[in-house]
Amino acid sequence: MKGTGKKVIVAMSGGVDSSVSAALLKEAGYDVTGVFMKCWDDPDQKFGCTTEEDEREARRAAAHLDIPIYTFDFVAEYREHVIGYFVREYARGRTPNPDIMCNKEIKFGIFFTRAIKELGALFVATGHYARIKDGKLLKGKDSGKDQSYFLYRLEQRHLQKTLFPIGEYEKLEVRELACSFGLPNAERPDSQGICFMGKISVQDFLEEYIPAKPGAIITAEGKNIGEHEGLHRYTLGQRRGINVGGGIPYYVVSKDYTTNTLHVAYEHDEQLLSQHASLEDIHWISGAPSLPAKMCAKIRYRQADQDMRLTESDGHLVATFAEPQRSITPGQSAVLYDGEQCLGGGVIM
Repeated sequence: MKGTGKKVIVAMSGGVDSSVSAALLKEAGYDVTGVFMKCWDDPDQKFGCTTEEDEREARRAAAHLDIPIYTFDFVAEYREHVIGYFVREYARGRTPNPDIMCNKEIKFGIFFTRAIKELGALFVATGHYARIKDGKLLKGKDSGKDQSYFLYRLEQRHLQKTLFPIGEYEKLEVRELACSFGLPNAERPDSQGICFMGKISVQDFLEEYIPAKPGAIITAEGKNIGEHEGLHRYTLGQRRGINVGGGIPYYVVSKDYTTNTLHVAYEHDEQLLSQHASLEDIHWISGAPSLPAKMCAKIRYRQADQDMRLTESDGHLVATFAEPQRSITPGQSAVLYDGEQCLGGGVIM
């Protein structure tokens, strides 16, 4: 990775991964500029947002590396494209993935465009654990931190101008590099959860946007065992937070918006399992394969690759898994792989 003065804009979040990315690029000879993306504004501190602290840490890291850094204000765009999507999907009874939408609309949307067109960058870099090789998006070397799942909506135009400097490293190695570079945030803990919600739960965040509408909780046997607090507060496969008592581990198996009913079952109940998932909003990174096709899929982040067969039916793609999958959740993404290569993916219907 030799830069020879090529200009690269690094998305610096204030965390260790993006700071080490900037350090590696400078060491390799690139002309490095940092950009902090301000995406969330929480002046009343309702959600424990860390935006100010994050920006401060990003600027400290940039100062240590002696590189310029700018702040791009994307608060309005983030609220429209990420938070708006997040709330709308929950209101529809689905469980969205805002990190995927943030990458599509913000990092590799408006940020990517501004970095290339306005700042004249030849490349954009982020601290994602992923790799790019010969026009292909590959998993990161660290299987426990691989973030290709969140990047499946990238296009060839992105891959041609994107660098993932830490994709070839394990997380432990990145921490060691941070210390060797003397970065002031070398020991800063990794961020957890959804960035715009800070330390509060999804349910508490949604209360700000979706009114509660209580209804019945019904078991697989048809027994009414309690009252839910609004269907948007629950996701398929959820166990904690149902609050029906009795010591029985019930799990959410479906949500009926027509009758406003939450259906639950025991963990071993077959209603939690399915071998099929219909997909919509399909995106292929390097062109669609001929169908039917055998490949692997992840229906949630950190899941092991699952063997499956992809076919077309009634205008939608259908993934048929070799083994039944637990809690296939509408609104989440099924990301498709051929070994190390991320092929693309779609949203579970």
